[in-house]
Amino acid sequence: MTDIIEANRQRAQDYFKAFASKDRAWLEANVSPDYIRNDTTLPFEVKGPEGVLQLGDLLLGAFSEIELDVQDTVAEGDKVLVRLQFRGVHSGAFGDYQATGKRFDVAVLDLFRMEDGMIAEQWPAIDNIGLQQQIGML
Repeated sequence: MTDIIEANRQRAQDYFKAFASKDRAWLEANVSPDYIRNDTTLPFEVKGPEGVLQLGDLLLGAFSEIELDVQDTVAEGDKVLVRLQFRGVHSGAFGDYQATGKRFDVAVLDLFRMEDGMIAEQWPAIDNIGLQQQIGML
Protein backbone atom coordinates (compact mmCIF):
# COMPACT_ATOMS: atom_id res chain seq x y z
CA MET A 1 0.00 0.00 0.00
CA THR A 2 2.85 2.41 0.79
CA ASP A 3 4.21 2.02 -2.77
CA ILE A 4 0.80 2.98 -4.20
CA ILE A 5 0.54 5.99 -1.89
CA GLU A 6 4.02 7.17 -2.87
CA ALA A 7 3.23 6.66 -6.57
CA ASN A 8 0.05 8.73 -6.07
CA ARG A 9 2.07 11.46 -4.33
CA GLN A 10 4.58 11.56 -7.19
CA ARG A 11 1.82 11.62 -9.82
CA ALA A 12 0.18 14.61 -8.09
CA GLN A 13 3.49 16.49 -7.96
CA ASP A 14 4.31 15.65 -11.58
CA TYR A 15 0.88 16.90 -12.65
CA PHE A 16 2.02 20.49 -12.13
CA LYS A 17 5.10 20.07 -14.34
CA ALA A 18 2.98 18.48 -17.06
CA PHE A 19 0.33 21.19 -16.72
CA ALA A 20 2.86 24.04 -16.99
CA SER A 21 4.56 22.47 -20.03
CA LYS A 22 1.28 21.28 -21.61
CA ASP A 23 2.73 17.77 -21.81
CA ARG A 24 -0.09 16.02 -23.66
CA ALA A 25 1.57 12.58 -23.51
CA TRP A 26 1.97 12.74 -19.71
CA LEU A 27 -1.57 14.02 -19.21
CA GLU A 28 -3.07 11.30 -21.42
CA ALA A 29 -1.09 8.63 -19.54
CA ASN A 30 -1.85 9.94 -16.03
CA VAL A 31 -5.18 11.78 -16.13
CA SER A 32 -8.27 9.61 -16.44
CA PRO A 33 -10.52 10.21 -19.44
CA ASP A 34 -13.28 10.55 -16.79
CA TYR A 35 -11.27 13.07 -14.73
CA ILE A 36 -13.22 16.05 -13.41
CA ARG A 37 -11.87 19.26 -11.89
CA ASN A 38 -14.37 20.42 -9.27
CA ASP A 39 -13.98 24.16 -9.82
CA THR A 40 -16.95 26.54 -9.92
CA THR A 41 -14.73 29.58 -10.70
CA LEU A 42 -14.16 28.60 -14.33
CA PRO A 43 -16.41 29.43 -17.29
CA PHE A 44 -16.21 25.82 -18.55
CA GLU A 45 -16.00 22.26 -17.22
CA VAL A 46 -12.57 20.68 -17.04
CA LYS A 47 -12.94 17.00 -18.00
CA GLY A 48 -10.25 14.52 -18.96
CA PRO A 49 -6.81 15.36 -20.34
CA GLU A 50 -8.36 17.61 -23.02
CA GLY A 51 -10.02 19.72 -20.32
CA VAL A 52 -6.70 20.09 -18.50
CA LEU A 53 -5.08 21.23 -21.76
CA GLN A 54 -7.92 23.72 -22.32
CA LEU A 55 -7.38 25.10 -18.81
CA GLY A 56 -3.66 25.31 -19.57
CA ASP A 57 -4.40 27.33 -22.71
CA LEU A 58 -6.46 29.77 -20.64
CA LEU A 59 -3.97 30.22 -17.80
CA LEU A 60 -0.77 30.02 -19.82
CA GLY A 61 -2.24 32.54 -22.25
CA ALA A 62 -2.87 35.01 -19.42
CA PHE A 63 0.24 34.37 -17.34
CA SER A 64 3.90 33.90 -18.21
CA GLU A 65 7.03 33.03 -16.28
CA ILE A 66 4.82 30.47 -14.51
CA GLU A 67 6.22 28.78 -11.44
CA LEU A 68 4.24 26.07 -9.67
CA ASP A 69 6.40 25.58 -6.58
CA VAL A 70 5.26 22.52 -4.60
CA GLN A 71 5.77 23.19 -0.89
CA ASP A 72 4.14 20.17 0.80
CA THR A 73 2.24 17.00 0.02
CA VAL A 74 0.11 14.79 2.23
CA ALA A 75 -0.99 11.41 0.90
CA GLU A 76 -3.38 8.85 2.36
CA GLY A 77 -5.31 6.11 0.64
CA ASP A 78 -6.41 7.35 -2.78
CA LYS A 79 -6.04 11.07 -1.93
CA VAL A 80 -3.11 13.49 -2.22
CA LEU A 81 -3.15 17.07 -0.96
CA VAL A 82 -0.60 19.42 -2.51
CA ARG A 83 0.27 22.88 -1.16
CA LEU A 84 2.08 25.10 -3.63
CA GLN A 85 2.87 28.68 -4.58
CA PHE A 86 1.63 29.86 -7.99
CA ARG A 87 3.88 32.63 -9.30
CA GLY A 88 4.17 34.46 -12.57
CA VAL A 89 3.51 37.60 -14.56
CA HIS A 90 0.11 38.78 -15.83
CA SER A 91 1.16 39.05 -19.48
CA GLY A 92 -2.03 38.31 -21.40
CA ALA A 93 -5.78 38.82 -21.23
CA PHE A 94 -7.40 37.18 -18.19
CA GLY A 95 -11.10 37.08 -18.96
CA ASP A 96 -11.98 40.65 -19.95
CA TYR A 97 -9.00 42.09 -18.06
CA GLN A 98 -6.02 43.04 -20.20
CA ALA A 99 -2.39 42.29 -19.29
CA THR A 100 -0.81 44.50 -16.63
CA GLY A 101 2.72 43.08 -16.55
CA LYS A 102 2.37 42.73 -12.78
CA ARG A 103 3.92 39.85 -10.87
CA PHE A 104 1.86 37.67 -8.56
CA ASP A 105 2.53 35.03 -5.92
CA VAL A 106 -0.46 33.20 -4.46
CA ALA A 107 -1.11 30.12 -2.35
CA VAL A 108 -2.86 27.06 -3.79
CA LEU A 109 -4.14 23.83 -2.27
CA ASP A 110 -5.09 20.99 -4.60
CA LEU A 111 -6.73 17.79 -3.43
CA PHE A 112 -6.45 14.91 -5.90
CA ARG A 113 -8.26 11.57 -5.92
CA MET A 114 -6.55 8.71 -7.70
CA GLU A 115 -8.21 5.71 -9.30
CA ASP A 116 -6.52 2.83 -11.15
CA GLY A 117 -3.16 4.64 -11.16
CA MET A 118 -4.57 7.83 -12.69
CA ILE A 119 -5.80 11.21 -11.48
CA ALA A 120 -9.58 10.91 -11.35
CA GLU A 121 -10.68 14.10 -9.57
CA GLN A 122 -9.25 17.40 -8.39
CA TRP A 123 -10.52 20.02 -5.97
CA PRO A 124 -8.52 23.29 -6.22
CA ALA A 125 -8.45 26.06 -3.63
CA ILE A 126 -6.66 29.09 -5.08
CA ASP A 127 -6.26 32.50 -3.47
CA ASN A 128 -8.20 34.14 -6.30
CA ILE A 129 -8.77 37.37 -4.37
CA GLY A 130 -5.03 37.65 -3.67
CA LEU A 131 -4.33 37.01 -7.36
CA GLN A 132 -6.83 39.65 -8.47
CA GLN A 133 -5.44 42.18 -5.97
CA GLN A 134 -1.85 41.56 -7.04
CA ILE A 135 -2.54 42.00 -10.75
CA GLY A 136 -4.72 45.07 -10.18
CA MET A 137 -8.18 43.65 -10.90
CA LEU A 138 -9.36 44.58 -7.39
